[in-house]
Amino acid sequence: MIRVVVVDDEALVRSGFEMILNAADDIQVVATAVGSEAVSAVRRERPDVVLLDIRMPDVDGLTVLAELQALPAAPVVAMLTTFDTDEYVMTALHSGAAGFLLKDTEPDQLAQLVRTLAAGGVVLSPRASRAVLRGRPTGPAPADAEEATRVGRLTDRERAVLTLVAEGLSNADIGARIHLSAGTVKDHVSAILTKLRVASRVQAALIAQRTGLLDPKNKAGDE
Repeated sequence: MIRVVVVDDEALVRSGFEMILNAADDIQVVATAVGSEAVSAVRRERPDVVLLDIRMPDVDGLTVLAELQALPAAPVVAMLTTFDTDEYVMTALHSGAAGFLLKDTEPDQLAQLVRTLAAGGVVLSPRASRAVLRGRPTGPAPADAEEATRVGRLTDRERAVLTLVAEGLSNADIGARIHLSAGTVKDHVSAILTKLRVASRVQAALIAQRTGLLDPKNKAGDE
């Protein structure tokens, strides 16, 4: 059972997400909270995944994200936002969030996105992922020479794994795609993070985009 905490200042959003996710057989919303209650709720319930509003009037979502990451057993955190061009999204992703979801994500997609988060995948709301990865209207600068050099040090297999990480696949899904065990993929991901000098899959995904790995003509294994 995937345990989820939903943090949002709007009661309607909290109840809506709770109802949708609890309808899935393998997901349980164990708590909902406003920003000021978030850390205590997570400490108490020890969820696998936290869906965290990025803009709240009582406590800023980025502040809550930092506090959650400092916990001994930090959960996976995805940010909730109303706009796919939210100026804080890139900051959250670079600060360790595992992705972000638009609050109007289709109900039939929501449970699967939570499953992806719980499995270690990167989640960027499908409608908005291109805008965020391309840095529009605000976002990451183009890849610098150092990033390109780090990517150049990856093996062909590591570049293939990085491309699939950037597409949002979990370790198990990557393994199925390129015929490796999930454990082997995990080892490759660890090596990739070390070589790229980043702390999270999302940060690695952003480097993959900036250095052109997501361009169809550059994808490993493309015909």
